[in-house]
Order: sequence, then C-alpha cells, then structure tokens
Amino acid sequence: MSFSISGKTAIVTGAANGVGLAIGRHFLREGANVVFADMDEQALEHEMGERAAEEEAVRIFSGDLREKLTIANLLSLTVDAFEKVDILVNASRQMLTGNPLDSEKDGVEALLQQNLMTSLRLSQATAKRMIKQSDPDGEGPVGSIINLSSIAARRTHPELMAYSVSTAALDQMTRSLAVALAPKRIRVNAVAFGSVMSASLKGALKENSDFREEIVDHTPLNRIAAPSEVSDAVQYLASDASSFVTGQIITVDGGRTLIDPVTAPAH
Repeated sequence: MSFSISGKTAIVTGAANGVGLAIGRHFLREGANVVFADMDEQALEHEMGERAAEEEAVRIFSGDLREKLTIANLLSLTVDAFEKVDILVNASRQMLTGNPLDSEKDGVEALLQQNLMTSLRLSQATAKRMIKQSDPDGEGPVGSIINLSSIAARRTHPELMAYSVSTAALDQMTRSLAVALAPKRIRVNAVAFGSVMSASLKGALKENSDFREEIVDHTPLNRIAAPSEVSDAVQYLASDASSFVTGQIITVDGGRTLIDPVTAPAH
C-alpha cells in the first residue's frame, strides 16, 4: 500500500494560511506539484511567493473563486504549468457567528456561497478537466477531490447555524459527487475535523485564556490537533492507498464527536 503522491499535481484552495497552507506545504514535501490558491493575494505572496519564484513545483494563484472566470483561470494556470491536475483540495472555508432568529444576521446565505457553492463549482470544473486528460479505456484512478468539512455538521451550536448548515451541505455534496463521478474513476471524499491549531484558533486562544482548557476537556485524546494531522488524512485520500474509498467523511477530532454536548466550545 502506497501513500505516495509524488509527481501528482494538486490544487489547494484556502492555501494562504491555516490548514490549507499546511496541506499545500505537506504535499510539496511529499513530491507533488502544488498550486496554492487563495483570495488573499498579500498573504499568499508572503507565505509562498518566494518559493513560487524559485521552485518548479510551486505556483500561486490569487482570485475570488466564487467567480466562474476565476475558476477557469485557475485551471488554465495549473494545466499550463503542469499539464494536468490529479488532486483538488477544497480547503477554503469561512466561519462566522450569527443570530439564528434574524434572517438579516444569520449568515447562512454567505456561508453557503463560500463554503458550499465555491467548492461545488470548482469540483465540477476540475472533474471535467480530469476526465478530459484521462484515458477513456484505462482502469486506473483518474483523480481525487477532497473537501475540508467540520464536525460542526453534526453538532448543534445555534450561533454557528450558518457554518453547521454549510458544512452539512458540503458533506452531502461530497457523497452525491462521489456517486456521480465514480463511473469516471474520480473519487470524492471529505475530512471533517475538530479543533486544529490554526491561525483562527490561535487568535481565539489569545483572547480567551480559558478556551484551551475547555476544548481539551471536551476532547477524549486530551489535546488540540496539529495541522499536520489533518494533512496526513488528506494525503491518504489523495493517494492510491485509498483507491477503493469514495463518498466518505473521515473524522479527525480526537474523539470529540463521541461525547460533545451542545454547550461545548465552538472551535
């Protein structure tokens, strides 16, 4: 069983910081070509601009992936640079709190657009490219699409209703695309994670010194995950080691969904 992704080409969105950046860097270390995509051009340049200028295996792309033309441009850049795309990681996500009883402030529409529709449109376009570059008479894998989801899809935090709804929809999208693309030999899976030491969580911990203890108390493995622990799960799904795995939501949460009550911390 090989977890190798060496020589494969991956697009990683949300790659200017946090888990998306960690996944992109992890893939580079494992020998993949990686296109780091994000809306935040300044952060992207800061994190990966120098490497993109020096390394053949790295490209960066900034733009609003809610726009169809931006998606087309991202795929064009990828194919021009590496001739193909084998892996798509939809790691661009947004979390916000809102009032579930106020239609003007619940945030549902915004997060459905950002967390669901952007991933869906990019997945559809990337799958078409994967099919186009594949051997129609072949039997091997054609591509792997991995969505980053959240345990919020299965939890009930009213102030996070928009985030929970958008990630639950993303999970169902994952299953639906998995079945639709299976005849084309494209696998679609997701990684739903709990508390990971991302930039946003670090910020929250600075604001609330008791927050870390609350999270740890609600996590059976008694700690917060490192971004690399999500990256490892994503690599598994991107590699041929998971060649018979599709439509699955792999949970990386230290056991938190096994015991989490409604009152547990949101991150």
